[in-house]
Amino acid sequence: MLNDFDRYPLTFGPTPIEKLGNLSAHLGNKVNIFAKREDCNSGLACGGNKIRKLEYIIPDAIASGADTLVSIGGVQSNHTRQVAAVAAKIGMKCHLVQESWVPFEDPVYDKVGNILMSRLMGAKTELVDEGFDIGIRESWKRAIDRVKKNGGKPYPIPAGASEHKYGGLGYVGFAEEVRMQENKMGITFDYIIVCTVTGSTHAGMAVGFSIDDRQQKVIGIDASCTPKQTRAQVLKITQNTAEIIKLNKQLTNDDIVLIEDYAYPEYGVPSNETNDAISLCAKLEGMITDPVYEGKSMQGLIDLVRKGFFPEGSNILYAHLGGVPAINGYHKIYS
Repeated sequence: MLNDFDRYPLTFGPTPIEKLGNLSAHLGNKVNIFAKREDCNSGLACGGNKIRKLEYIIPDAIASGADTLVSIGGVQSNHTRQVAAVAAKIGMKCHLVQESWVPFEDPVYDKVGNILMSRLMGAKTELVDEGFDIGIRESWKRAIDRVKKNGGKPYPIPAGASEHKYGGLGYVGFAEEVRMQENKMGITFDYIIVCTVTGSTHAGMAVGFSIDDRQQKVIGIDASCTPKQTRAQVLKITQNTAEIIKLNKQLTNDDIVLIEDYAYPEYGVPSNETNDAISLCAKLEGMITDPVYEGKSMQGLIDLVRKGFFPEGSNILYAHLGGVPAINGYHKIYS
């Protein structure tokens, strides 16, 4: 599906799939839980799902003649850390807008974790006191204009790379990769669990898995706390991605499955149940998840299994999208 698109290789290759046997057993062996380790996909600053997306965006950035990648996220954004890493790798400058998306008070929150790594890689990090929103931000537009006024040639990458025209392609490729691995493993995954916020990871999966009519088996776990906006953005990116790859089917709102029950109390703030899920997964599998994204999707997975959401014997693929560096900003909770 992606043969017509340029790709700049930034990942190690297909990410491993491992069985989470201890977690499956702890939950009664009612289902078989596997994890696809997108958190191990690259040597660029701990990797993560945005690296897979950027592989299809960077060729356009290079072709544009840009010298500066300009992007945006929260203070502890995984996305901006990955943009900074890619900019360093390809020899571009990087300007990052870091908005105050998370109401989490800690004196070191803007000094450790993702933002520390971005600064270490030479990115300019601009702190802006604006609240959470997955849409296009005025602070980002202003940063793009400032780079231009200072003589630079900016290449804009929106939050999560999601509203970029090629933002969904990487996770179309994810679905193709999973099918290849399923063939080698001799199994089929009945459900794919993914954390959903800015939308293009979920959207790309929906398009990619629609080839074998599994788009409704992609179960998005909302972590945005703005599910109406998030669902609309996932659908828009899904349809745009389907159009540019010339998918021969129409995907509608019914093809987007988004469960809204686990994002509380608000974006970026973990609940007690999220923290319990992070602790359980760490103790049983040695697999660390973060309090903003993967902890909430892990909470959702565990709770759905306990509630009998999945038919007994189902093979479930949990997409670990990365994000662990942010946990340093939440040290008060876990220490």
